[in-house]
Amino acid sequence: MNKKTLIIGATPNADRYAYLAAQMLTSKGHDIVNVGIKKGAVAGVEIEPPARIHEDIDTITLYIGPQVQKDYYEYILKTKPKRVVFNPGTENSELESLVRESGIEAVRACTLVLLSTGQY
Repeated sequence: MNKKTLIIGATPNADRYAYLAAQMLTSKGHDIVNVGIKKGAVAGVEIEPPARIHEDIDTITLYIGPQVQKDYYEYILKTKPKRVVFNPGTENSELESLVRESGIEAVRACTLVLLSTGQY
């Protein structure tokens, strides 16, 4: 089943986990939206700024640290995904609370592991 995923912290740098996640998500049949401050494309999808609200997102997966996340709170909540995945290093109790209060599932997990083990 296609779980359209918005990747926050997308980068064309092949050494980064966000890049690997984009590649793995698309290889497993999930549509992606790349959001970040870097220019370029990942897995054939251009990276866009956090401006346009996508209304068909199943999952947001975070690849930005808690210190940067505050700038994305409103964007994340307005997107209204079914869940937000807090990858290792992105854990943020404040954002997790806001997400849960909005009826969105907050998951502390690794997107790459979830995909690799069929739990995504």
